Amino acid sequence: MLQKVVRSTVIDAPVERVWAVLRDFNSHDRWHDVVAESAIEGGEKSDQVGCVRAFTLKDGNFIREQLLTLDDRTYKSTYCIVEATVPLQRYVATVTLKPVTDGNRTFWHWESTFATPPGRERELRDMVAQGVYEAGFENLRRHLRTGGDLRVGPSTGGGRGAAAGLPAALPLPTRRVVVSRYGGADGLRAEDGQAPPPGPGELRIRQRAIGVNFLDVYLRRGWIPPMLAEGGVPGMEAAGSVIDAGEGAAGFLPGDRVAYLGPQPGAYAGVRTVPAAWCVRLPAAIDDDVAAATLLKGLTADYLLHDLGRVQRGTRLLVHAAAGGVGLLLCAWARHLGATVLGTVSSEEKARLAREHGCQHVIVTRDARFADAVRQACGGADVIVDGIGADAQAENLAALARRGHWISLGQASGALPPIDADALLHKSASFSRPVVFDYVATPAELEQRAQRLWQAIAQRAVKVPPIERHSLESAAEAHRRLESRATTGALVLVA
Repeated sequence: MLQKVVRSTVIDAPVERVWAVLRDFNSHDRWHDVVAESAIEGGEKSDQVGCVRAFTLKDGNFIREQLLTLDDRTYKSTYCIVEATVPLQRYVATVTLKPVTDGNRTFWHWESTFATPPGRERELRDMVAQGVYEAGFENLRRHLRTGGDLRVGPSTGGGRGAAAGLPAALPLPTRRVVVSRYGGADGLRAEDGQAPPPGPGELRIRQRAIGVNFLDVYLRRGWIPPMLAEGGVPGMEAAGSVIDAGEGAAGFLPGDRVAYLGPQPGAYAGVRTVPAAWCVRLPAAIDDDVAAATLLKGLTADYLLHDLGRVQRGTRLLVHAAAGGVGLLLCAWARHLGATVLGTVSSEEKARLAREHGCQHVIVTRDARFADAVRQACGGADVIVDGIGADAQAENLAALARRGHWISLGQASGALPPIDADALLHKSASFSRPVVFDYVATPAELEQRAQRLWQAIAQRAVKVPPIERHSLESAAEAHRRLESRATTGALVLVA
């Protein structure tokens, strides 16, 4: 006869934060007192359906369990025992979380069915109910209070957000990449550094993925010295987990998964301290590398489409570098809004990728000649998003439709010469050169745009671009790849 055990509780933490721990099938040795050691077999990821975790209990018993289902939309997972020295036969368990709007808390429901040897029904039922489930509830509460998914031990006290062995008042050692001298990618050098403790309104973050953008290349070349001097650390965005928080960093707790972008470089590091106003909490369905690959680029696409370009059904949009990180997001999102999307790329391979992401008219060119093809395809572009710079100036003016808007987003081919106002007057055209940070100048603006991006990804209005990953120590190679125009999609550094 099958036994059934059901237990529920409410956890004083947001559902995304609780799920971030529980969805990791190999996390229980860090938060449940009865577990001694655990490992995922075969080198599989700990959120891969079908993976098997093998663990020992502190009483000496051994168990192997398999992950059967994992659903980030409903915060639900199911697993079973495949081998155990504990006589729980045909054991299948389900964990379900639901958000509690009162206080932004989490309802946690845990249930299982299993058979037992005759005469041991009550003993084993109580062991599961009390020793596993009820004890697990309390263990996870303590774990969340002392650092969430930071993979460290119990807190030593010390103050708000102090994690095990990491006193809140002390700097933390970290690896970082600096621009040792302006110029080529060989000027990037990895070295040891320190991340200071968070001050008022700041978060210290253990970074797992760092976005690589063409702005980082401009800084490395020395094109914007006031923004980054030699010896400084490049990088504008990253994703990871909060280690500790300074006074007044409202809305964030140790262990929260976050991503950020900010107007001051410094992201090429394993640990970084940043203003909480730069940060957004990550949904469970958004992986760290996806966040690092899309936050800055996706929010750029958001303001270009919704604020500057006012793209809607029928808008004729021309996107340069349509197979790049920003380009792919722009193409997909604009197509979803009903625009006619044109794009320039440098190869047939990139053309195929751009088409897969919604670009209807792809122009393959390596010499920035595209105006004739644009006029033939649609008569002229209402909006041009230009990251080429100097080499494309005359062609952009020729490709613009009347009352068209030319948005200069970058200068991969060199600095853009001054624009002749009379050249714009000829078509009643307009020109702008925006910076993303002015469009996320407040936490409310940042949160609104980030939520719009996450929703667009969830609804598949935006396809996540291909992500090319490099280690933090290999930042120079990532820059070489980006400058060579050999890459498609986005690049991230894994710390």
